[in-house]
Amino acid sequence: MAGINRLDIKQLRILQLLLQQRNLSKVANLMGLTQQAISEQLRKLRDTFNDELFIRTNNGVIPTKVAENMEHKINHILLDIEQLINPEYFDPSSLTGLLQISTSDYALVTVLPQLLKAVNEQAPNLKIVIRDFESDNLDKLMVTGELDLVITFPEFIPNTFSTLKLFDEQHICVTGINSPYVQKKFTLKKLADLPQVIVSPSRPNLKGSHDAWFAKKGLIRNVIMSVPSFATAADIIQSTNTIAFLPSRILPDPKLIPIDLDELPPSFEVIAAWHLRSDTSPTHKWLINILKSEFCNKV
Repeated sequence: MAGINRLDIKQLRILQLLLQQRNLSKVANLMGLTQQAISEQLRKLRDTFNDELFIRTNNGVIPTKVAENMEHKINHILLDIEQLINPEYFDPSSLTGLLQISTSDYALVTVLPQLLKAVNEQAPNLKIVIRDFESDNLDKLMVTGELDLVITFPEFIPNTFSTLKLFDEQHICVTGINSPYVQKKFTLKKLADLPQVIVSPSRPNLKGSHDAWFAKKGLIRNVIMSVPSFATAADIIQSTNTIAFLPSRILPDPKLIPIDLDELPPSFEVIAAWHLRSDTSPTHKWLINILKSEFCNKV
């Protein structure tokens, strides 16, 4: 409790600005204080956190790892305080915090360009970090506030999280443009025997999302290769004369050609997910409204 009593809002604001500006003089000007006053507050912060926090250089200061790890939490704390004082007022153009989004390379192609364009236009001073999708570590990252938003598929999200359906997606069966399977028709039984590549970003194994679909029809698919990203899939499919089921929104691809099937696997949802505690955050509501406008309201 003593540590909390030694920390005030002004010091948190100084910490936030030092992390953004990396310069004591600039922070002093922004705070309307002298550089000496900022240095004195930094000394107190060092005592409170038992860490150097910022190392002086010829061009200003650089944060220690302890200071860097606090940035996201400090931004959230100060935003919560601002909302406590002005709960009805929200102006995205004034946002200066950090937004952290986790997603696979699928959403990097299909969702992120539109989303980030709108975010950047409305909140040009908001910093954004895109992280690799970590399904096994997702709950911890969301609970600790290290992630604000996840864009993925429903099977990876715990039912304790809030979600928003962005759109339905459909897998298309493809092969390389020079593959021996081009312009041939296959029954699902014969297709199951063909050598197949799956994309598994989070779990390096040979189990694919359509295994259950084949199994319901009494078939076992011949998966011979697993790759970690959609970005590499086309080259590998083309060079190995294999087939794969890829999401329609990352197609067409000049290296691939669809295989005509009488029956396609079931469609699936692409969703955004977040921790329940974000539901009342004005920043989060603004972000979700962008997603709704860009994806959910599209015909």
